[in-house]
Amino acid sequence: MQRSLLTILWICECAVVPASAQVPTEDVRRFVQSELVQVDEAARVQIAVGQPDARLHLAPCTRREPFLRAGARLWGHVFVGLRCIEGADWSINLPVDVRVYGPGLRAVHALPAGQLIGPADVVVEEVEWTREPQGVAKSLAQIEGRVPIRSIEAGQLVGLASLRQPPAVAQGDSVKLLALGQGFSIVTEAVALAAAPAGQLVRVRTESGKIVTGTARADRIVEVSF
Repeated sequence: MQRSLLTILWICECAVVPASAQVPTEDVRRFVQSELVQVDEAARVQIAVGQPDARLHLAPCTRREPFLRAGARLWGHVFVGLRCIEGADWSINLPVDVRVYGPGLRAVHALPAGQLIGPADVVVEEVEWTREPQGVAKSLAQIEGRVPIRSIEAGQLVGLASLRQPPAVAQGDSVKLLALGQGFSIVTEAVALAAAPAGQLVRVRTESGKIVTGTARADRIVEVSF
């Protein structure tokens, strides 16, 4: 009985192997590279495939396949799925570091929030795009007409997520309410109830107290069409 039990334990131990021994690192790296379709061809990409938990053991697998989990984005520190498609039935996550480098804008000096950025305020260098969740501004064209939503310190990257269009109207501004209809236009005074960039909807209060929603335009004009 004791010998049979030892035999069973030996078979069970041999039925699994360390997960790290079943990770086709080069295949995973190639898969990640092929999935980076949004990256400019001129960019420099570094991909480092990590190992699963050292305590994890899996049933032997003759063929494995990397895949992306729902909602996963190959940007910075991420996880890539690896599943067995022949010989066993398991699926694990692998830590992967994706670093993308290319031309980007770095602040020469502190850039105050709400102030337009000019050519003298930034310098173009090779930077790591993946340091910013939505990427880095790569050229002056991407910052034209935009302002930082918060201060950017000297030497920091100009992230796209930190930029927005300046408001065409600010909360409390006196604005011209332009009502447009077929064959007529009426201009009255109103007060903006919120800030809005050009092209966005904003609510205003007319002199009579009526609340109207219109489209913010340059020069503190709010347009309403009939």
